[in-house]
Amino acid sequence: MKTMMAELRPLRTMTLLHCLGLALAVLLVTSASALAQGLPGTENGEWRYLGGNAGHTRSSPLTQINADNFGNLEEAWIWRGDNFGPNVDYFNRSTPIYVDGMLYTVATPRRQVIAIDPATGETLWTFREPQTIRHQRSPRQAYGKGVAYAEVDGRGVIFVTTPGFFLWALDAKTGRPLEDWGTPVPLDDFSQTGVVDLIPDLVGDWGRWGEYMTDGRAYDANFGIPREIGMVTASAPPIVVNGVVVVLVGHQPSYGQTRIENVPGDIMGFDARTGKFLWKFHVIPRPGEFGHETWENDAWKWSGDMSTWAPASADPELGLVYLVTNASTVQTYSGHRPGANLFGGSVLALDVQTGERRWHFQIHRSDQWNYDLPTPPMLMDLTVDGQQIPALIQNTKQGLIFAFNRETGEPIWPIEDRAVIQTEVPGNYTSPTQPYPTRPEPLDRIVLNGLTEEFVIDYTPELKRYALEVLSDFRIGGLYVPQLPVDHGNDFVNNLGCQGAGNVIPHPPVADPSTGMMYASHRRTCSAPGFMRPTNGVDRDEPDYATPGDGGATPNSTPTTGTTVSAWLPGGGGAGLPTIDGLRLWKPMNNQISAFQMNTGDRIWSLPVGETPERIRNHPLLADVDIPNTGGAGFGSVQMVTGSLLIQTRGLSEGMVQTLPDAPLRLNARDKMTGEILGSVELPAPGQYGMMTYMHEGKQYIVVQIGSIRTGFPGSLVAFALQ
Repeated sequence: MKTMMAELRPLRTMTLLHCLGLALAVLLVTSASALAQGLPGTENGEWRYLGGNAGHTRSSPLTQINADNFGNLEEAWIWRGDNFGPNVDYFNRSTPIYVDGMLYTVATPRRQVIAIDPATGETLWTFREPQTIRHQRSPRQAYGKGVAYAEVDGRGVIFVTTPGFFLWALDAKTGRPLEDWGTPVPLDDFSQTGVVDLIPDLVGDWGRWGEYMTDGRAYDANFGIPREIGMVTASAPPIVVNGVVVVLVGHQPSYGQTRIENVPGDIMGFDARTGKFLWKFHVIPRPGEFGHETWENDAWKWSGDMSTWAPASADPELGLVYLVTNASTVQTYSGHRPGANLFGGSVLALDVQTGERRWHFQIHRSDQWNYDLPTPPMLMDLTVDGQQIPALIQNTKQGLIFAFNRETGEPIWPIEDRAVIQTEVPGNYTSPTQPYPTRPEPLDRIVLNGLTEEFVIDYTPELKRYALEVLSDFRIGGLYVPQLPVDHGNDFVNNLGCQGAGNVIPHPPVADPSTGMMYASHRRTCSAPGFMRPTNGVDRDEPDYATPGDGGATPNSTPTTGTTVSAWLPGGGGAGLPTIDGLRLWKPMNNQISAFQMNTGDRIWSLPVGETPERIRNHPLLADVDIPNTGGAGFGSVQMVTGSLLIQTRGLSEGMVQTLPDAPLRLNARDKMTGEILGSVELPAPGQYGMMTYMHEGKQYIVVQIGSIRTGFPGSLVAFALQ
């Protein structure tokens, strides 16, 4: 009987030395955790930010629900998002906030703002922006992740950014637009107060906009930015820090673009009290600005994008807001924008009063792999080697974990540059090296060197021998494996790379400031990328109407931007890897959750979520083979920390083809230090994206985002409480 290697086995037991070290780390962090809990948001049983507190840890100190009574939880209410219109988001990404006795969220492609009674689930008020053409053209209609809250002159205010790229300020009690706030929008049905059209401030100092307007054109607030020069939208909500509303930006996903031009996703700050524009940070540096030299061939003039897809976090005491970015236009090819391309693929720390850069770190350079940073920076205070550090933890799609001093930007542990495979596509550019943290270790060590013999399927000698024979036809790499030209002429079939986390957007990591623990969901994937084909840089008078895969919100109606086609685009075939009668060439890690003690950088435990799929357990080539648990189907583990518990449930896979969990749908309470399941309750549908908790009138509630069109309850919320 063959067993999987130690790196895939559940780490259920710890050595005495490890336990002593963990106990010491917990003692050391006691003083630091008091400061960490001071990040505002979860005091008095509230959940004021999308991620609970300003540090976006998705953690609450509430303890009414605990290991002894978790199994007694009962369903308190269900709120259904499909009651508010058609085309409800197939992924419900909006985590509610709870503040001053009310819940707030957004729903449907119209991104309606909803106020909900926290005890009954009753809808109290709704707000919906009037329809515009620019809303209809948005590729991110149904991806709203939530709202922001702040107190302005003693009154609660809800802030929301819409798919059409308007910023609204609403009275938290009534849902009405704030009086004497913002700038009137010259459109029928629009309120003349409580709103800011974000496009004029975004493009006002952009050279291509100035060139476009020189012909006597007038800006049309209904239409927005003409598609031939760019498009812009929003996905994540704004964040309010020290009286400043920081607006995040979205675009058409880079992997769906064929054109090299777009409007840059500059980050902007507005006065929370008046709506007045305060500052703008250029994500693509202009001449004389830091990082300008990383855009060669004057690409800064016309290259764009650099979205801030993920929500932001903040440290109000330091006066800093922390954001993460994606790549620039045409993510699969960067020959038109050679260089490292700051500030793409970066963690940014900005002064919230001025918008000035305090520090940054570029997680990956010149992205061509869709490695946008999918989760917000998590903030908590650590004690490392006896030194108290205000920390920022950044997880990636790749499965890497970066840790910084959030005040200075200094890495907590060394980060080294490693040489990576270089592009062979004529005219393309790849960075010679990419950064790898030396600690903590990756979620999956396969990302360091790729699908080497250590990770090859070896359940039987025959399987391993055949897998190695197939792999001998490929060039093995780790994370940064470039696509080859369709006629590459090498003596190997294709490059082959691996990821250790995957798209963690619908199942973000969480952290526990009271212990310094961090929990991340991950899975192992390997692939041979498709080949690239030349396009000869054909110029066209009209934009290319390609569908970028926007989740079905606007099928066949979202064109790419610009007028110049990229010199090379995917489409030459070659993607995919052979299997062995349906078995993949690597030892599977389908659904895993790992816990790290961030005071030391050690992995404390790692466990499969769910059971090995039946197609593997009952495969004829594996008869009588003892297969360790690989974790079940359904990508990811939706998580939250409350008190002494890690709350976790199975989630849906990300994408148009959703993989449903293959086990009973349950909400589990796990021991934070061991991962052991201490109690469970049934869920009416699979979990999605996140969950939250709050204390209302003396009772603690846990709210889980659930459902999809396939499973019922699309875009819905379910609340549990003790009766």
